[in-house]
Amino acid sequence: MLKKLLPCMAFALVLPTFAIADNHDDDDDTGFGLAGLLSGSNKEDLPPITLSAGMPLTDAPWVLKSGTYYEFEIIGDGSQELGLAGPEFFHAIWIDEIVVAGLEIRPLGLDSIEFDEAGEMEIGFIAIKPGTYYLKVPESTGETQRLDITIK
Repeated sequence: MLKKLLPCMAFALVLPTFAIADNHDDDDDTGFGLAGLLSGSNKEDLPPITLSAGMPLTDAPWVLKSGTYYEFEIIGDGSQELGLAGPEFFHAIWIDEIVVAGLEIRPLGLDSIEFDEAGEMEIGFIAIKPGTYYLKVPESTGETQRLDITIK
């Protein structure tokens, strides 16, 4: 009985190595590289947001695709202390990093940001939860001080 069991056990131990050794590249449906959702083929740049007294935030609303990695810049010109609020939007995305003056910040969450003086920041994120969201200058009522965002 043991003589019959030993070859089966040996085969069972060797079988996983054949599966691991199979490293030919099959074309998968995602088209992602080794980094998955963070791969370069899944990245898109969005137009920048400009924080300037009395000026529109952007030229057009954003339409995003769930599962895509996006980067955008926020540029504050220092004309006024201005911020952006949008907790629902920030909770519908996964923030990879926020870069300010070469410093990379990897937050677990975000509700709003504020510029007390002129500066720039870049935010990289993956859109997750489909829906309609916004970013806006807090306590503003003008439509140009609001960016409508749709995640599909």
